[in-house]
Amino acid sequence: GAVTLPSGDKTTADRPPFSSSAFLPLAVPTSSRLAVTLNSPPVSPGDSRSHWSTVHRSLHFLLSPCKQEATRSPTELSSDGVRAEIGVKSGLHVWEVVWRPEHRGTHAVVGISRQDCPLQSSGYNVLVGADSQSWGWELKTNQLWHGGAKTAQTPLLIPERVLLVLDADAGTLGFVVNGSFLGVAFKDLPRDVELFPAVSSVRGGACIRLRYMNGDPPSLMALCGLSIRQNLGQKRLKHMDKLPLPPFLQRCLASSH
Repeated sequence: GAVTLPSGDKTTADRPPFSSSAFLPLAVPTSSRLAVTLNSPPVSPGDSRSHWSTVHRSLHFLLSPCKQEATRSPTELSSDGVRAEIGVKSGLHVWEVVWRPEHRGTHAVVGISRQDCPLQSSGYNVLVGADSQSWGWELKTNQLWHGGAKTAQTPLLIPERVLLVLDADAGTLGFVVNGSFLGVAFKDLPRDVELFPAVSSVRGGACIRLRYMNGDPPSLMALCGLSIRQNLGQKRLKHMDKLPLPPFLQRCLASSH
């Protein structure tokens, strides 16, 4: 089912477009597991989990040679989608989707789908979230879509970079914008089935970039490092070298900060 994302306070429209301050009131606390994943160095940009699928896409989507960019051809009265090449069945995973606001058109949707979600239809429609096999966030209207039903939100100016947070173990999907985790947008996603990042678009020339950032399980060292930094607090982080720890652990804490 869908979970209503916070709609924001009444002053959001008065703030500068895409200012991170517009999303701070919407942020919810992250688990230690997600905090470690978000603060870990991203995997290599060439990772195959960053690739759009050459097979699971509308023919109106053309892929770059590196398969990280999908560009929709100018086509009238068509809605078109593309999925990632590699899906996941378990774990916590974060992908980055870069989609410039001026390239979104009337139906710009990012989300997660199973392998049999439709990827093309006639007319201008939402595809990701239009059936029971997919879950989508329509960026222009800030609407959540699943099973063909939408949950309306107060419109927000969503910047070009959005992070998808899929917890395949818990069956939840959420989003991070400008460093703010907006909480669980969808719950009750199916377990033990392959789930893929997916987008759908109706705008000719829309260029959408995918990058797999990181996933868990996080290492015990990363969780311990996060706990130490949280207990030290921001003001005392520069004194980490005074902790009674072996040099190797000191270096690990310094490199992860």
